[in-house]
Amino acid sequence: MTGLAEIGADLLGGRLAGTRAMNGGQLSRLVGIVLADGREAVVKDGPDPLAEAAMLRAIAASGAPAPRILAADARALVMERLPADAGSGADADLGRAVARLHAATGARYGWDRDYAFGSVAIPNGASADWPAFFAERRLAPHLPHLEPGLARRVEALAAALPARLPARPRPALLHGDLWSGNVLRHGARVTGLIDPACHYGHAEVDLAMLALFGGPGPGFRAAYGPAEPGFAERVPIYQLWPALVHLRLFGSGYRSLVEARLAAAGA
Repeated sequence: MTGLAEIGADLLGGRLAGTRAMNGGQLSRLVGIVLADGREAVVKDGPDPLAEAAMLRAIAASGAPAPRILAADARALVMERLPADAGSGADADLGRAVARLHAATGARYGWDRDYAFGSVAIPNGASADWPAFFAERRLAPHLPHLEPGLARRVEALAAALPARLPARPRPALLHGDLWSGNVLRHGARVTGLIDPACHYGHAEVDLAMLALFGGPGPGFRAAYGPAEPGFAERVPIYQLWPALVHLRLFGSGYRSLVEARLAAAGA
């Protein structure tokens, strides 16, 4: 961890005076640093720190909260340290933050570069057709990694998406990995949306992900705005992608989640 801290200090042009252990999850390392001149920051590595920096800047440009980028190169991302606690009273502020994020619009679905969660690639090639994007960029890449029975069910669902998803919803700016662990809260305020996998797509993708592992309370929806017609029927389709990612990253313990999302989607 000292190596990552020293990289962060070097990127900031300062001398490392101390470190603070932080939980970076299973796909990256994270460390808090204090420089001799008193500056504090958070340093993170990952599959592509420069790409993550661009995503966080895009989130901030939308008006949604995100940590300010202090420095970045191919080795690490250095961010401001944001206040955060275990407060659970920020549902309404989260609704407002995600609404601001989704108000930003792209020209097409996708992103200007591919990304990854660890060893799981996230292809983001642009498309003007939303069902095709979700089928080809989010579901089909998993097929070679699934056992045949699951693969057939996922493939059948992907083929049915033109009849199940809107053809051209507004290409909203998506966080891409929006669950409670990627939302920093301080009291009743959301201080930052972190660890993104941004792309432009149907706003419901983020909303479905947010509900996958226990979503926010009713204050979120009241602040975000009403659901689109048919939202409940599309939720399991959009939740299937993160379920497949978890299955590939963390193993067979997530097979039941994949099967449940397929069953809920009628596949």
